[in-house]
Amino acid sequence: MRWLIVLVIGLLPAVLTAKTMEGVNLPEQVSMDGRALVLNGAGIREKLFFDIYIAALYLPAKTTDANKILHADQHWRLDMHFLYSEVSKEKLDEGWDEGFEENTAATDRAKLGERFQQFKNMFPALHKKDVVVLAYAPGKGVSVTIKGAQQGTIAGADFARALLGVWLGAEPVTKKLKKALLGGR
Repeated sequence: MRWLIVLVIGLLPAVLTAKTMEGVNLPEQVSMDGRALVLNGAGIREKLFFDIYIAALYLPAKTTDANKILHADQHWRLDMHFLYSEVSKEKLDEGWDEGFEENTAATDRAKLGERFQQFKNMFPALHKKDVVVLAYAPGKGVSVTIKGAQQGTIAGADFARALLGVWLGAEPVTKKLKKALLGGR
């Protein structure tokens, strides 16, 4: 009996250090470039009553201030765990186009055009259980990993800010998901 109590107490930190959504385990902390990033928030991207993906945002420290996040040149990581059977390349491109257009000024979109196209070119159709990791490191850019394979890195803090604006900007993909990524429910 005593060993059972010790075992349960020993497992408690593991149970308390992860969040589970739709059967997907989201760690409370990830490491990036030797730095610890904490789970700021996570939520589900829904469209027309369908669950498309879980998004999880990791930052150096938790905050509920979207503007602070968007204007800080700091490490961040956004994980996308796909739930829907298939999201075509065309639908992904439409989503990226819409998110960038609604949250990035026209002058900035013009400067980012080539890098934005390079980013979109990295994406194939995505399927249930596929994982996309977008990770920004100051001075390096946004690295894109899809299904465990590194696709490349897009340079610039301006690109990173525009990309993160898709979820945290004035016109996010959904207000509900923005709120969840900022630690709300």
